[in-house]
Order: sequence, then structure tokens, then C-alpha cells
Amino acid sequence: MLADLDPKSAVPLYEQIAVRLKAAVATGELRPGEILPSVRELAGRLRINPATVVQAYRTLEDEGFVELKQGAGTFVRSMPVESRSRERVAQARRLARQMLADAARLGLSRQELREAIRHELDGGGESR
Repeated sequence: MLADLDPKSAVPLYEQIAVRLKAAVATGELRPGEILPSVRELAGRLRINPATVVQAYRTLEDEGFVELKQGAGTFVRSMPVESRSRERVAQARRLARQMLADAARLGLSRQELREAIRHELDGGGESR
């Protein structure tokens, strides 16, 4: 879930971590009550500054995704279905924006992208 962070991205690392953890909560990959890795453990695993993880966890706490319990750790909070649905829609839109930006960078038209997505949604298979 956090393996492909991009340190060269214009999106700060703490935000990339928070976005991915929010997606994991929204999709049920992380369940209510589940404990997140400690700041030190995650920072070590990702080879980043612990302050970056702290900032990501605080962002998640501010947005109601996790609860920080002093001395015990960071726990996934139970979220209403509507909140999880809103986050899933936000994640899908973020993914679509990224795909449009990548397509533009490659010089692909929206029509070419639309056809490619339709092709993949219909099962993919051999391309022409």
C-alpha cells in the first residue's frame, strides 16, 4: 500500500501516505480498531524522516480516519458508510485526474484514453 511513494512528486510525502491510508480505510483494507505501524517502524521501513509519518498520522487524525492514543499507538477509527463512500469517490476522482495528467504528458488525446479505458473495462484482451 505504501511501496510506491514518489519522493520526487510535487505531492508531499506525508500527503501521499495519508491518501493511501485513507484509501485503505475506505476500501476496508484497514479495519476499525486495527493499529497502524509505529512512527519509528513506518519511517524506518519507508526510509523517511519520522516527522513525515507524524504529519501524515496527524492529518489522518484531523480528518477522523485514525485515533492517536498516547503511548499505545495509532488506531483506525470506525467510520460511517457515507464517509467511506465519499472517500472512495474522492480516490476515484484523484485517480482519474492522475490518469488524465499522465495521458496529456504522453500526448494522448482524451478520446484515445476514453477508448483505452472502455477496452479495459470490457475485459481487455489483445490490442489492435
